[in-house]
Amino acid sequence: MIGNRFPQADRPLLIKGARTIGFTAAPSGTPLDILVDREGRIADVATSIAASDDISILDAGGRFLSPGWADLHVHVWYGGTDISLRPEQCGAARGVTTMVDAGSAGEANFHGLREFIIEPARENVYAFLNLGSIGLVACNRVSELLDIRSIDFERIIATVEKNRDVIVGLKVRASHVITGGWDLTPVKLAKKLGRILKLPLMVHVGEPPPLYDDVLGLLTEGDIVTHCFNGKAGSSILEDEDLYRLAEEAAARGIVLDVGHGGASFSFDVAKAALARGLPPRTISTDLHNRSLDGAVWDMATTMSKLLSLGMKLEEVVAAVTTAPRRAIGLKADGLLDKGRPAEFTLFDVVDADITVKDSQGALSRLTRVFEPRQVVLGAEVIAAERYVPAQAPTTGKHACPHCGWQS
Repeated sequence: MIGNRFPQADRPLLIKGARTIGFTAAPSGTPLDILVDREGRIADVATSIAASDDISILDAGGRFLSPGWADLHVHVWYGGTDISLRPEQCGAARGVTTMVDAGSAGEANFHGLREFIIEPARENVYAFLNLGSIGLVACNRVSELLDIRSIDFERIIATVEKNRDVIVGLKVRASHVITGGWDLTPVKLAKKLGRILKLPLMVHVGEPPPLYDDVLGLLTEGDIVTHCFNGKAGSSILEDEDLYRLAEEAAARGIVLDVGHGGASFSFDVAKAALARGLPPRTISTDLHNRSLDGAVWDMATTMSKLLSLGMKLEEVVAAVTTAPRRAIGLKADGLLDKGRPAEFTLFDVVDADITVKDSQGALSRLTRVFEPRQVVLGAEVIAAERYVPAQAPTTGKHACPHCGWQS
């Protein structure tokens, strides 16, 4: 689905007794009733709305209701790449109503991502177009950025112009396992295309070269650094005070620091230190793919819970998965409870727990409070949701592959 183009429902929906959180114009915690019409638009919001016989009722029971969770970094070009998941594996059933595929497709195969994944999905799906023409067909086995022949400016421009309703930015992976000796050249080329197309650039930072430091120097307001709290040698803001200050300055000038957890790109130690020093991520995303699903990540709710455990406040975590990612890709983030707006919500609880999780370096941690998605609302449709837990939880500090997150 694109842009909340809901099918018409048989009956309106009335959500009763939800505690709102994360809406710019609604006081947090206020119990509200929300009436959604058959077209999936908000018809009324009040402390109490009477129900008639022709209305479906969702009793929220005092659960939190936020704007629908939005994951800024996933891989859902299932069948088109060797790492991608199906949208339903990380979407509505996990509390996520909007997903942004982060560069799985390049200009040569984007039409397939659109036709076979984006348009049929029940969630909203957008995409960052990979700078490399082939995208992540054989991720980290066949680089999408071998040399200049991997990039076609004219075809990239044509693909973006034909798909402006779906493509929300460009993606480049700035890591030596991808770019070899190219260093900063792919980032410079991507930034040039971003200026031409007036689109933000999402940059994967990883094993240098190029240096995370140098990447930050090329980016401007609205661009996105994903894997901002990675723990890789030479690319960790914890091990290099100069790099930390550059990250602070980048955030201050409007560059979006995105978690992008993934199988190899999130460190508890780095995130905890950054948060203690007042440098939170702007957005929390999962980088879910088939090498991180059962490994370090699991799902959005667990990723949110990790950031909560490291010191982010509840309201900050919610903002980082609702309004902040929407702003990052140019979607409206204000007035999401106004009459006439599409109904796109996540209902969830925050509950006591005792769960062992790990980061991308294999370090273990215990979660004592976790987000538990219960339902999502897409138009007048209610979809049951729950947190994903793999069949076997981590019991050791075994490390993932530093390049792709593969669990041996």
